[in-house]
Amino acid sequence: MKSTADPHAPLRVLLLEDSAFDAELLTEALREIYPKASIDVVANEAHYHRALVQTAPDVILSDYELPGFSGTQALSLASQLVPRVPFIFVSGIIGEDNAVELLKRGATDYVAKGRLGRLPQVLERALREAAERNARQTVEVQLDKVHRDFSVVDNQRLALINLSDRIRDLDDPVEIAYAAAETLAHELKVDRAGYGIVNKLAETIDIAKDWNAPGVNSLAGRLRFRDYGSYIEDLAQGRTVAFEDARTDPRTKDTAAALERINARAVVNMPLTEKGNLVGLLYLNHGSVRAWTDTEIGFVREVGDRVRSSIARREAQAELQLLARSLESQVQQRTYERDRTWALNQDLLGVASVDGHFESINPAWQAVLGWQEAEVRAAPLRTLVHPEDLDATDAAMAALKNGAKTTHFENRCRTTLGDYRWLSWTAVRDDGHVYTVARDITSEKVHAAELDAAKEQLRQSQKLEAVGQLTGGLAHDFNNLLGAIKGCLELIRRRNKEGRAQDIDRYVELAQGATARGAALTHRLLAFSRQQTLDPKPLDMNRLVAGMQELIARTMGPGITMEVVGAAGLWTVEADPNQLENALLNLCINARDAMPDGGKLSIETGNRWLDERTARERDVSPGQYVSLCVSDNGVGMPPEVVARAFDPFYTTKPLGQGTGLGLSMVYGFSKQSGGQVRIYSEVGKGTMVCIYLPRHAGEEEAAAKPDAVQEAMPAQHGRTVLVVDDEASLRMLLVEELREAGYRVLEAGDGAEALQLLQTAGRVDMLVTDVGLPGGMNGRQVAEAARLARPGLQVLFITGYAENAVLSHGHLDIGMHVLTKPFELSVLVRRAKEMLADSPGP
Repeated sequence: MKSTADPHAPLRVLLLEDSAFDAELLTEALREIYPKASIDVVANEAHYHRALVQTAPDVILSDYELPGFSGTQALSLASQLVPRVPFIFVSGIIGEDNAVELLKRGATDYVAKGRLGRLPQVLERALREAAERNARQTVEVQLDKVHRDFSVVDNQRLALINLSDRIRDLDDPVEIAYAAAETLAHELKVDRAGYGIVNKLAETIDIAKDWNAPGVNSLAGRLRFRDYGSYIEDLAQGRTVAFEDARTDPRTKDTAAALERINARAVVNMPLTEKGNLVGLLYLNHGSVRAWTDTEIGFVREVGDRVRSSIARREAQAELQLLARSLESQVQQRTYERDRTWALNQDLLGVASVDGHFESINPAWQAVLGWQEAEVRAAPLRTLVHPEDLDATDAAMAALKNGAKTTHFENRCRTTLGDYRWLSWTAVRDDGHVYTVARDITSEKVHAAELDAAKEQLRQSQKLEAVGQLTGGLAHDFNNLLGAIKGCLELIRRRNKEGRAQDIDRYVELAQGATARGAALTHRLLAFSRQQTLDPKPLDMNRLVAGMQELIARTMGPGITMEVVGAAGLWTVEADPNQLENALLNLCINARDAMPDGGKLSIETGNRWLDERTARERDVSPGQYVSLCVSDNGVGMPPEVVARAFDPFYTTKPLGQGTGLGLSMVYGFSKQSGGQVRIYSEVGKGTMVCIYLPRHAGEEEAAAKPDAVQEAMPAQHGRTVLVVDDEASLRMLLVEELREAGYRVLEAGDGAEALQLLQTAGRVDMLVTDVGLPGGMNGRQVAEAARLARPGLQVLFITGYAENAVLSHGHLDIGMHVLTKPFELSVLVRRAKEMLADSPGP
């Protein structure tokens, strides 16, 4: 209902009128008064009744006589359904006497249809009086609520006072808790109230005694919170748990039946804490649905505070009384124990002044060093210290003078026989004295030295064994490769003399294949030793795995099912994509070989945040990593095999079925990329191998578009290339190949000769240099010196292994590239064409 008679307000009017003409007349009159009025016209009792219920009118205008229904009945119905709404009769036949009678029955006013000019004043007064009447009633309701709230608060205050008086003289914590429960139950009218001791670790509550309404069973005993819901998680955090219906609360809806069986459909659980720990619980149970007000919760909290403080005070008093009764006997016992400990302790105990003079010592000094107490007290300690340990001892004494505590400080002290014993000291300054404890660790020192010698001998033995295994494997594989190459060369020479040139190409292909296998072998060895040449790029490991999924599936065969689980939001890593693909393929092939009868292969990526402990277990620095894990359910590996799995040339496969370099290559690549690889395996259950690579802050590089075919790119005639390599035979091959491609070629055997040529040779467009050069200047230094004089010079490094320190750990300047030996000569020419195509011509 509107609070004012504002003519611009959107007034809702219910008009009861059976005459369409009169209804239209009244509507127009109302529109003139209230342009925004909403007028609902009804003509019979049914429509009128529905409108009263549904439209909530601000004012009712009604005719007096209606067919089958009267204005008196309409007034009576409105008084029942909307008693606060003004009711105004608008009639042409109502008399003065009837009008007075209707006003007595509750009508607000009446207007004759012939005098509608009175309607604005009547409406204004009726709406104003209704608004004032409603305001008064609202204030009265609010005052009544305030009085009731004050009454509740006052009752609760009196209940708290009575509770405090009641528990003041109680000593038993059980009785204190019961008094509080009884107060809560009577004040809040619940079926049960009680207090229990909570074991947060076991998630149980022990109840000694609780208050129960007639017919409600006690919960005394031990209860498990999880039997009645999951709200123990809130209680453990110190949060109050209150729900009005166990069937609808998400923490208890699955266990509502169990709660209802103990008359606890509605519950308040108030946690009581001590020093931040959950120790007790004050609880209220009700057998039916019941809402809990903030005032009630606050009252429970105040009762709980009084209970916990009272119990804590009684417990503290009991502890103090017990302590007071036993204090004297404890002092006597401890004095006796101290004296006995002083006399019998095998450690050297002493009390000294801050300048190092001992005032008292225990008998262990004579047992260990041979000196009597008077002899030790006669001179400062430093007179007994080994000369080599004097400076460290003086520094430790100075630190003690400044208040520092000394722990595990070691020095040597002279015995009466003239030899020295190792002592480990713990000392602290207190009240002008230094209290010391020294332990004889001479035998430990001897044993440690013997153990170190044995460990060193074992390490040397293991090194020799590893070197033997490595050299044996290298000799075997390279002898095979060299034998193949030597045989091919011998047959080529023989067939050439015999004039049988048709077989020469086949022998050349065989020799090249052996050379490629030798290169692959050295690359794997370099990968293990973290010396391979890497081309790291920011990449998305999920995208890399997806790109290899089809190839891996074909490699696995039909008997193995494959599952790939790529983590959402995977971080970027910086790694060589080709080497990472090789590592993944190696792991998948190993997993396949471990499942000869078929099985399941899983590839999973994930983000990993390694803390100090986890990083230490994985032998990496703490931080953010991306993991790539390959797992199988194959035969698995025993611990002794896992321990050697990364050793080069170590393999458990039959002869001829494995080189023993796959996992060693994965290990070396992971370490060289700043990460680690770990094996988790159990015999009969399978193996999981995980590569951990550091997270890269940048984004993945866009995939490079395929270049145009470079073979068709002509050599840039007139361009000059300087080749620097100390291996004369290789240098000759490089020079001849570049000259045949149309380049003018200069050559040098070391850095000094190369720089001299650069100063005198005129134009040089490209420098091809080995990284490792003799004479004290490496390839990187040559390139940098050359670029000082020729800023636009293109540089191609050729190297047999990744000298990261020389190549700035893979971060090369623009116009610098790396080519790894061995390589086909055609690759060198193609790379030269590509690089010189991007640089200006002569």
